[in-house]
Amino acid sequence: MRYFILILVATGFFLFNSCRKDNSIDEPKDGPFLVFKFRFDSTQARLNNFGQPQGIPNGHGAQSPRFNKISAHYIELAPDSFTLLGQGKVLYMASETNAGGSTAIDFSKSITVSENEVFLRVPLSSISAGTYKWLRVSLSYQNYDIQLRSSGFDFTGTVASFIGYNTYISSFRPKNQLVTVNQNKLQGYWAFETSIFGMDTVISGDASNTTVPNPIASTSPIPAGSCVVTGAFSGPLIITGNETNDINVLMSLSINNSFEWTDDAGNNIYEPPQDVVVDMGIRGLIPYVSY
Repeated sequence: MRYFILILVATGFFLFNSCRKDNSIDEPKDGPFLVFKFRFDSTQARLNNFGQPQGIPNGHGAQSPRFNKISAHYIELAPDSFTLLGQGKVLYMASETNAGGSTAIDFSKSITVSENEVFLRVPLSSISAGTYKWLRVSLSYQNYDIQLRSSGFDFTGTVASFIGYNTYISSFRPKNQLVTVNQNKLQGYWAFETSIFGMDTVISGDASNTTVPNPIASTSPIPAGSCVVTGAFSGPLIITGNETNDINVLMSLSINNSFEWTDDAGNNIYEPPQDVVVDMGIRGLIPYVSY
């Protein structure tokens, strides 16, 4: 967490200011725009931290959740695989706070969106002309539905998953119930809500691992404990500086068996509390560009 912050600080005060200025959600400007939306794909390749295909380990179960909302803390364009974190074009950085002691993402000010809903619009005039081959997205929050079994009955539950490097949470609702925290939570904190026999039940915990795919880890690593998912554009993003229309970027996230647990019964059915959540990280990123 500390290293992630230091890297961003090292890019300079001007970079931080330009990042904040580029966030057209705070300061709307004239277009055309570079427009970012999310997509959730359960059929996309399931990758490990190094961007290589990975199956489900023996003794574990997994399922592809149904996503409701997602949020990101940071978005950056990188020209090539040797561009270090923070040295590309930083387009967005969410609000942070020291209310919980150390610097953390301020969840109360986070922008959460559904699939195909606009997350960010950046004026193309603010982005240097060039070719960008990689996109970095630091994800911070996920909200999705999963299937579980309890006392022999099958239920649907909703998971609120905080996967940012550190998040200050005053309160939140996984679905209906208000959960009050008022403190910082490191990557992996989650709360789960389900209705069992008409009663809403909330439990919380910490996942032991959060997968963060980075196919260029050998040339452009990310700090441990961050959630900077890296993906190659399906075709390079080319900005000429003469655009008259918006350019759209669809950030396709792999949710292929992204919710993973230790499978005590060996039946690939999530049965808490004997089954323990071990991973809820995104399993890959492919940014698709349309002009």
